[in-house]
Amino acid sequence: MFIFSYVLLMIMVMLSVAFLTLFERKILSYMQCRKGPNKLLFKGLFQPFSDMLKLIFKEMFYLSLNKMFYLGPMFMFYISCLLWLVYPWIYMNNNMMYMMVYMLFIMSLNVYPILIISWISMNNYSMMGLMRLISQMISFEVLIFLIFFMFLMIIEDFKFIKLFIYQMDSFFIIMYFPLYFMLLISLLIDLNRVPFDLIEGESELVSGFNLEYYSSLFIYIFLSEYMNLLFMSMILTIFFFGFYYWTIMFNLFYLMNLFLMVMIRGVLARIRYDCLMYMCWMEMLVLMLFYLIYFYLIKEFIMLLNF
Repeated sequence: MFIFSYVLLMIMVMLSVAFLTLFERKILSYMQCRKGPNKLLFKGLFQPFSDMLKLIFKEMFYLSLNKMFYLGPMFMFYISCLLWLVYPWIYMNNNMMYMMVYMLFIMSLNVYPILIISWISMNNYSMMGLMRLISQMISFEVLIFLIFFMFLMIIEDFKFIKLFIYQMDSFFIIMYFPLYFMLLISLLIDLNRVPFDLIEGESELVSGFNLEYYSSLFIYIFLSEYMNLLFMSMILTIFFFGFYYWTIMFNLFYLMNLFLMVMIRGVLARIRYDCLMYMCWMEMLVLMLFYLIYFYLIKEFIMLLNF
């Protein structure tokens, strides 16, 4: 039953990815004063399925005899699927003892399939995207770990259920408002979303790391990126808004976070690479360390009061 429920969850997530792409295209089109997809069947609702069929039926050229060329996108998709094991769904257990540690471990694996894809492609643009990715990931995984560590200091547990318990009276978005934006920026960088999509900057690197991929192999890369986007929106909602899964308010704030991530793509220009590194090591990391000291002092003060 666990396997059945997990397969059903993955089907639902992939359907969500299909309509998330439509949602993104509609938002961006109205921001640019145009209509977006509105022709296919009913009001353009079936446009994602048309795009999927177009990609699947494209002719496949074998650019490399190396099997890793084909396994790289599948590995990327597989890692994105593993992230969703922490989601409580019918027969799936959401009380994994080291849930946050597991999540950080899987998120840290995201760099390896992109490394394989870029290296096997044997393309200069892909290799430039890879070099950017490695320094970018090393920089901002430190920030994500520090933010998660702060929450672990507060709740003193690795399970998500404690986050709901601690936010029954007051949400973390009220108490730690700047931390929300720090985590949002860090997740956008981890997801390679605008304005931090430096590894696939179309104006500089044609398409970056996935330049040599097309047809069904590109579908795996595309699904992986948008599945991660859905998952990170869920993480933001759990960490800062404290509504339990499947409630109406949880879904509303979940969609709000998705809308914010999509809207940023339409309003911000791509950041320069040296500015990104400076922001990481000289600005956000310093702020994060100050916040860490602040959290520690508050924790000690509460312990003294209880004593």
